Amino acid sequence: MEQVKGIGGLFFRARDPVALAEWYRDHPGVAVVPSDYETPPWQQEAGPTVFAPFPETTTYFGDAGKVWMINFRVGNLDAMAAQLRSAGISVEIDAQLYPNGRFARLYDPEGNPIELWEPAGRDAAR
Repeated sequence: MEQVKGIGGLFFRARDPVALAEWYRDHPGVAVVPSDYETPPWQQEAGPTVFAPFPETTTYFGDAGKVWMINFRVGNLDAMAAQLRSAGISVEIDAQLYPNGRFARLYDPEGNPIELWEPAGRDAAR
């Protein structure tokens, strides 16, 4: 059976798509979609990806009106949190150490939840 090889894109509505794309470029480091076909798009490092539908009633995303949350793998959660905080972005690191790693939560300028994940054994994230 043929299977997908990974996520090819994440598409979502935004009040100000240009400003939000720039925020993702400037803070978590996700390149803006190129305006031509010669420039390559953002490339993610190979690694684990979780695809997990949640119940409609979940409180895990925060605001009940948000229907998606992105989780970014990071190599050093503390360094990423410090970088974001130095830009005035609130980041909450979960004090719990889980078998699969460490997590933090923040929100983009439109209130969409973002989870940062440092997989157990940092080499898994690199």
